[in-house]
Amino acid sequence: MSTVSEIFNDARKERRKFLLEPEAKTICRKYKIPVTNFEIAENETEAVKFAEEIGYPVVLKIVSPDVIHKSDVGGVVINLKDAKAVQNAYKQIMDNVKEHKPSAKIIGILVQEMAPPSTEVIVGATKDPQFGPAIMFGLGGIFVEVLKDVTFRIAPITEDEAREMITEVRAYPLLKGYRNMPPADIDAIVKILLNTSRLVTEHEEIKELDLNPIMVYEKGAKTVDARIILE
Repeated sequence: MSTVSEIFNDARKERRKFLLEPEAKTICRKYKIPVTNFEIAENETEAVKFAEEIGYPVVLKIVSPDVIHKSDVGGVVINLKDAKAVQNAYKQIMDNVKEHKPSAKIIGILVQEMAPPSTEVIVGATKDPQFGPAIMFGLGGIFVEVLKDVTFRIAPITEDEAREMITEVRAYPLLKGYRNMPPADIDAIVKILLNTSRLVTEHEEIKELDLNPIMVYEKGAKTVDARIILE
């Protein structure tokens, strides 16, 4: 498995300004940021094999340095529940990408665990030219997209600051449990914030980081999508 430095070096050699999703998730794993299980398949047979090892349902996504927004080219298919569905989705994604981006270099297809629905949060980081990396936290979906209900701290952050960030968002009461939604594991969110802070503090080449959504359960959490943009 590649080291964090090797992943960044590979991206620089290829003159890429962003990491591929499996690269970003590999880095997350190394910093103990929990992510959904995944493998990269290079053909239909591998896709089915990995799906059965990971366990259904799964999600398939294109892995290409020439495709940043996967959904725009039909490069994502979700909620695949058996081998036949995986085979069909693999062909469909390949056909879609070849139609929309015929010159795209295709590394493979990401076969990813489909995380059960739960409370969604977002953790991010941006580099301020004056103060350095800033950590962001908010609830996912409408809370971040429409209401801009997020909070920031300059990295590195302490555990107390991480807990303050969580309680500062207006939607915080939802994390304590609401109607049929169980309370979210606050300690798991704190660990993700602290480990994200450590990651961006130790690697100045990170310009932006986006973990969205993170599914938070009564016990534990899983990052569904990870995006890292480089200087």
